[in-house]
Amino acid sequence: MQKLIACCGLNCAACDARIATIANDNELRAQTAEKWKTQYGASEITPEMINCTGCREDGVKFSHCAECEIRNCAKSKNFETCADCDKLENCGLLVNLHQFVPEALENLKSLN
Repeated sequence: MQKLIACCGLNCAACDARIATIANDNELRAQTAEKWKTQYGASEITPEMINCTGCREDGVKFSHCAECEIRNCAKSKNFETCADCDKLENCGLLVNLHQFVPEALENLKSLN
């Protein structure tokens, strides 16, 4: 599978929101909304909100992207991803994500 690495290292190409957006798949949008409601304790998520082309791609973004501290930090430093930062492995913004999704850190390391 192709990789499309977000600022934080997540693989947007494997994200159900992006897959649903690209395929215009309303069933996958509904499934993703239900999954994320439970996974993230976010009861306000609706299938209509599940639209995203990827963190670093042109096009629509999931609402969280606008407020994502990691994405906003990388953009403020004119970095493509956090792989461009010398604090990659010691960043307070990334530590929780990478603790739960270690492949995100590996994705970033593979970019260098």
